[in-house]
Amino acid sequence: MNARRWTQVIACALAGCLNTAHAQPAPPCEVAKPVVFAGLDWASNAFHTAVAQRIIRDGYGCQVDTVPGSTVALINGVARGELHVVMEVWKANTPPSWTTALASGKVLEAGVNFADATQGWYVPRYLVEGPAALAPGLKSVTDLPRFKALFKDPEDPGKGRFYNCPAGWQCELFNTKKLAAYGLDASYSNFRPGTGAALDAAITASLKRKRPILFYYWGPSWLLGQWGKELVMLREPAFEAATWQAFEQATDPRVVKAATAYPAVQVVVGVSKTFADRAPNLYAFLKRYHTSAPLVSQALAGMQASQGTADEAARQFLRTHEEVWGSWVTPVVAARVKAGL
Repeated sequence: MNARRWTQVIACALAGCLNTAHAQPAPPCEVAKPVVFAGLDWASNAFHTAVAQRIIRDGYGCQVDTVPGSTVALINGVARGELHVVMEVWKANTPPSWTTALASGKVLEAGVNFADATQGWYVPRYLVEGPAALAPGLKSVTDLPRFKALFKDPEDPGKGRFYNCPAGWQCELFNTKKLAAYGLDASYSNFRPGTGAALDAAITASLKRKRPILFYYWGPSWLLGQWGKELVMLREPAFEAATWQAFEQATDPRVVKAATAYPAVQVVVGVSKTFADRAPNLYAFLKRYHTSAPLVSQALAGMQASQGTADEAARQFLRTHEEVWGSWVTPVVAARVKAGL
């Protein structure tokens, strides 16, 4: 072997030794079995689950697993202690089983994942702002009857088209009641795309072509992460708890007399009480886990653009936002997480 090659071999060996010295092994996990997460079937939960699992696996030396399923079934699993962690419990629309389990002490709300989830009715900014705006006077839902021709429904040209959620989603029921409460059902058709993907496709196609569109959407989401600066949320009557409660409880849209803006939704991290008792260090980490809707929307937009997995989005987040997640863990745990990347 020539001298140059021998020098390369020695350099590589030394680099390996240095890497080994800096990568501290994780301590034994507090629990013997895998930490099982609820695999709720939406993108933001998948992202948060992937972030938390990487930290728990690489930083705390634990095995992790995910069980997919419906919200109610997974919530019940956490209450029974069969599942340990659910990264998104939406406080505004939690199943009754979660409320019951929380009251009985079977589950705990570890901390607030994000407190600024939003919902509302949107139009493109180019319609309402700038010298070429076609609807500069459109600010509020009360202005919409004057602009129905701008949002003309091709299947019912005498009305505008409002893009609602797909049938069967909770937001579809709420928006249907809002159309009635605001007196808009006479001037707008209630269009329900077949799927969430179909709603996304209709919105993005209109935005790319600079066409008028009126639609409901929510955040955090990849769409708001990618297009949020190009959108304007229409004003609604300010949220008022008693009005919202009556609106929420009404089952027939025809009897709804008033509605308000959607309330800001607090989303918490939920854990099984038995798990929290067995793993106090992991529970302490989950109590400190905290993000924001814009930050998550940004991560989901990147995930959508690259067609990547939730784990890939989690790795990117951990690489670029240590100023956020570094406060959730000790410096030693943070070093192990970074080594795992």
